[in-house]
Amino acid sequence: MGADTAATAATGLVLVLFLVLHLAGVLLAPLAPASFEAYAAALHAAPWLPAAELALVAVGLSHAGFSLSKLIANRRAGNRAVLVSRRGDPVAALAARSQALAGLTLLGFLVVHLLQLRWPRPAAGGELAALQAVLAQPASLLLYLAAALALALHLFHGGEAAHRSLGLLNPGNGRRIRAGARLLAVLLGGGFLAVALALALPVLPAAGELS
Repeated sequence: MGADTAATAATGLVLVLFLVLHLAGVLLAPLAPASFEAYAAALHAAPWLPAAELALVAVGLSHAGFSLSKLIANRRAGNRAVLVSRRGDPVAALAARSQALAGLTLLGFLVVHLLQLRWPRPAAGGELAALQAVLAQPASLLLYLAAALALALHLFHGGEAAHRSLGLLNPGNGRRIRAGARLLAVLLGGGFLAVALALALPVLPAAGELS
């Protein structure tokens, strides 16, 4: 196992942990808007946040760099095989073939997302309104939905591949790890997609307005 392969897997797992925490936070937006605003305000006021954001950017760029280095090394070694699932699983084969495209989609989305909602950052109490304004734009909504699908495909293959690269996958646990990684891919990708759609839908009349 090469150093780049292990580093790609390790940084990928760190990013997955961030995505789980991030989804837990943004799920509050459609489910409990007031709690979401309070959560966002508290998070943005935390003194450790700038350091955590820099560390996360470093991990993300490292993951992209290691992945690119691995791809270049494979191409130079003449590895241009078209991946076909030996388990009769076309979704797994698609996920494996689309790793580079999905990664580029996520990288592009991240840049746009930061420009829309981080630089500048919405004022306290205005986080949800800013997010809804972004998702009200058809092009932005399409990008957010494409990123959610790309994330699901990226994790569908990457979760199992990361465990294999770290030497944690064996015949005894392979089925469980594969199923768990795929379930996580569906939950994360589907979760972000559902949040984007929920916030993009027209706001329903408040309960008090219906009475």
